[in-house]
Amino acid sequence: MRLPKKGFSYFVVLLMAVLVVGCSNSSSGNGKNTEEVESEVTTVGPEDGAKMDMWLFVDLHQKFYTEMLNKWNEENPDKQIQIKFTVYPYADMHTKLTLSVQSGEGIPDLADVEIGQFPNYLDGEVPWLALNSYVEPYKADLVTSRLDAYEKDGNYYGVPTHVGATVMYYNTEILEKYGIDYAQIQTWDDFTAAGEKLKEASNGEVYMTSVDTGGADWLTLAMSEHGESWVEDPENANVELDSLNNLLTMQKGWLESGIAEVTPGGQIDTEQGYATVAKGEVAAFPKAIWYMSRFTDYMPEMSGKFAIAPAPVFEEGQKRSNGAGGTGTVVYKDSENADLAAEFMTWAKLTEEGGEQIWNILGFDPVNTKVWTNKEITHNQENEYVKYFVNNPFDTLLEIQDEVNLIKTVPITTTINEVFNLTTLNEVLENGADVKQALEDAQAEVDFEQE
Repeated sequence: MRLPKKGFSYFVVLLMAVLVVGCSNSSSGNGKNTEEVESEVTTVGPEDGAKMDMWLFVDLHQKFYTEMLNKWNEENPDKQIQIKFTVYPYADMHTKLTLSVQSGEGIPDLADVEIGQFPNYLDGEVPWLALNSYVEPYKADLVTSRLDAYEKDGNYYGVPTHVGATVMYYNTEILEKYGIDYAQIQTWDDFTAAGEKLKEASNGEVYMTSVDTGGADWLTLAMSEHGESWVEDPENANVELDSLNNLLTMQKGWLESGIAEVTPGGQIDTEQGYATVAKGEVAAFPKAIWYMSRFTDYMPEMSGKFAIAPAPVFEEGQKRSNGAGGTGTVVYKDSENADLAAEFMTWAKLTEEGGEQIWNILGFDPVNTKVWTNKEITHNQENEYVKYFVNNPFDTLLEIQDEVNLIKTVPITTTINEVFNLTTLNEVLENGADVKQALEDAQAEVDFEQE
């Protein structure tokens, strides 16, 4: 596995820094923040089952896997499995996994790998089992862009947990108060016009949105809408894109006109971000569908005030979403039970049955789209997300199901995110730097790292 230019110690520092790489910094878009709790070990399954170790970095995932493992063991008496789950803090788990892969010792049978870290395990000889044949029985029903996120040379090495479709969250209480219909907002020009109206009607007390200096979600959405990617050629990353120029120019204009603010805390998925939303300081923002859990966990008082809709586009006809964040489960190819582990994990996460539990337990948009049309599941009035939002989340997901692009994560993505999160976004959005020049400077930094 190839290490970054500055060596192994730099790589570990990057892991420990936990920079935002498309997911949230509180839990990488996947539930409770395990960085604040000690590692936990739980063994599930019969003593005479095939024994496996699995490493996780989100404790809520263990609840899902436990549910699916118990179902598997009930339905497969001849293929019993026992799994020892160990939940580590995010950085600790990825660092430990890296060290195990480097040494070739102590590699677990199964591991959850956050999408931003995934490319670090695909350079050189890949230690994971190719999962193509295990995925094939379910592939026709899947959002394949999420499989592609964990692909190399035609092989799938990770089992996705969710789609992570980016949507727009609108505070309908605020917008209705000032005579704005979010359903009429189709383009970013419409969004800007609504922001101007909101500013005037509220006497500047409410911002239409906030812009991030510590996250890439706005950037990847813009790239997706333009059909661009800063890693189209992974060996020659290009950040001087029309999509990024258009987005940052637009956001800079919002700040100058007073219809947006810089997100407190750098991005909306922080404690300061939650407070901003809960205070009604901003009326709308884009985030992945998994952000629903942030509302129910940290902003219960906002229940009944937010709607979910497709994101606006720069030009009508552009695709309105991209997959943000994610966790791919890998199977160690030299595991004694690799075949059984792969069979179980693809069944658990890619079947309709597994997708139902991904929605019910985790609150994520499952990769298997059969679940999306099962109204017994998606419109269950007892579901906390169905009860919380003004409209049904799956109504929006069905509308954009063919529009969820992928901005692939590759090794240089970590460097690009670092450049933008630490320098470029602050220069443009905080200091008012020229957008074109800022992108040129970012390109120079990225090029230096690629030399």
